[in-house]
Amino acid sequence: MITDIIENEEYKDLVCKQVKETIEFLLDNNQEFSITANIEGMTFNPELPKPIKDQLAKFSLFILSNYTFTTVEINDSFLTFEAGYGSENFGSVAKVPLHCVFQIVVEESILYINSVATVDKFNKNKEQNSMNVFKNNPNNKKFNK
Repeated sequence: MITDIIENEEYKDLVCKQVKETIEFLLDNNQEFSITANIEGMTFNPELPKPIKDQLAKFSLFILSNYTFTTVEINDSFLTFEAGYGSENFGSVAKVPLHCVFQIVVEESILYINSVATVDKFNKNKEQNSMNVFKNNPNNKKFNK
């Protein structure tokens, strides 16, 4: 089944390498681009105000051009960039795990699609999950006040 492939950690690692190499190619060629990313795995620093974050779709488009393009950085695990969000242009640095990049778009054409970005188990905040496991343990109820 396809889920056996896209939920496989080795396949996820392969996709991350492909996403990284594709973005590095675009950066090396000074080509502005956009990404659609699964925001469930992303972080923002500073955190986006709730009204702005609530307006983002699960798969949101981020246009990496002009100033934002100049702030793009990539490593083996993450893509980061600074951008303004909402009508207030609230400044924040987005940190996108490479497996969360669903599409890479150049000039309104899809260059790359990553089905791994749709896998929920890869996109949940691990800190949040471990805290929920802690809180849901009946032996820890006394700490949940």
